Amino acid sequence: MIKSPYQKYQQTQAQTASKPKLLIMLYDGVLRFIRAGIEGIEEKDHTKANTNLCKAQAIVHELVSSLNFDYPIANELLAVYEYCLRLLIDANVKKDIFPATEVLEHLSELREAWLEASKMQIAVGEA
Repeated sequence: MIKSPYQKYQQTQAQTASKPKLLIMLYDGVLRFIRAGIEGIEEKDHTKANTNLCKAQAIVHELVSSLNFDYPIANELLAVYEYCLRLLIDANVKKDIFPATEVLEHLSELREAWLEASKMQIAVGEA
């Protein structure tokens, strides 16, 4: 159930977004939850850390499920996502920021790559 106008706006954004935009939104979400999980670890708030790192894991699972294995890069992305999942679990179990920080770096780089690819796709589509 939607509670606020902002949540309704977010839901509408997700329902009407293009596939590249949805992918960027997933990356934005996972990065936000990882940062919040790291913050929880630093604050020694284990509930906050666990909640947010689990949400980050769920989004990484969604990224895995969105892979199109018709393209060879999907297998490489799968390996990266599986590695990130292991690190997120490790960070959560040990309440250690370093594995989560590594995931943050990897996924930030991938987000930027997808953002550039989507811009190129838009430019090609407009030509």
